[in-house]
Amino acid sequence: MKKLFTTTMLILVALTGLAQTEESLELLLQRGDSCMEQYSTYEAQKYYQQAYALSDNRTTRQKLANCYYKRANYHLCAELLKNLEEDSLTHEAFRQLAYSYHKQDDTSSFIYWAKRYTSHYPEDGEMVASLTKAFALKDQPQNGIVCALLFNHDVDSTNILVNRALADAYFLNRDFSAAAKVYERLLHQGDSTFNTLYSAGMCHAQLKENECAYEQLRVALFLKQMQHYGCAYRLGVVCVDTQRYEEGLLYLKLAKELMQPDPAVMKAITLSQGEGYYLTQHYPEAVAAWKEHLIYNPGSIATYYNIANAYAYLLNDYEQAQDYYQQFLTLARQEENPNEQLSKMITSSEEVLKYYKTINLKKK
Repeated sequence: MKKLFTTTMLILVALTGLAQTEESLELLLQRGDSCMEQYSTYEAQKYYQQAYALSDNRTTRQKLANCYYKRANYHLCAELLKNLEEDSLTHEAFRQLAYSYHKQDDTSSFIYWAKRYTSHYPEDGEMVASLTKAFALKDQPQNGIVCALLFNHDVDSTNILVNRALADAYFLNRDFSAAAKVYERLLHQGDSTFNTLYSAGMCHAQLKENECAYEQLRVALFLKQMQHYGCAYRLGVVCVDTQRYEEGLLYLKLAKELMQPDPAVMKAITLSQGEGYYLTQHYPEAVAAWKEHLIYNPGSIATYYNIANAYAYLLNDYEQAQDYYQQFLTLARQEENPNEQLSKMITSSEEVLKYYKTINLKKK
């Protein structure tokens, strides 16, 4: 009798503990859900993590994964969802699993999960468009074309996202005739964005349909406020081919101007390149970088000095050294109040030039 009583008590304790665990789990999930409704994902994450630690199941995984996704922690989101049975995933969770890899630029994994997702939800045009583009990124535009065409045939032939991806896939596959038809369909649908007009114009140019190319590229360039060098260049070529010579030359001139690098950026890049090459003992490359730096920063006194020293002490090119020391001195002597360092550089350069002059006189 005593044994039966003890066993009964143990069962009651176990059931009580289970009930308390379920109650605690439900409370944690409710608090997490409440935080998510307020967009307080940081606080929601704490509750969901506690719930997941208490019970690793389909619900806790998907709620925590959703929180991770909203916080852009795509790696942890995918880790939680990828091992669940596909049939147990909610529509949103399955979508987040696929897009978690897309957002991590893991194109191969995205293609795998997007294909799995679209086998369950074939009507999601956004996912189909993303999958089509992903195939293009993996140099498989033909697979993307099949994916988009199936969607167009079975679901919706007017989906703009899918048709954009299809047209781009045709273009990458160098089927310019098919690409042009899809771009034209997009334009008729009202998708007169820069990318659609620009790509349509390039297709027509490839097909030697220059009048269509001219109209579309011209509108595209105006949409970009005349600030797209690729479009300006291609429009210029089309203008020349259609004997619009003066107009074409203006676009080609614009393209050339737009292709020039930003002087401020190039100034910083070339200076850092020179220092990097010098410190790694690539002296000819350092001199070349410093010379390029002078194109963007012709008043850099120190750069002339660095080039002169490199020629004098590292490359044994004394003629070039003398030339750059002289250019350095010409600029340095214009400084009204040279600091101590510049004064030392001037003195050193003058002594080197004096030495070279003495050597040259002896040779004579």
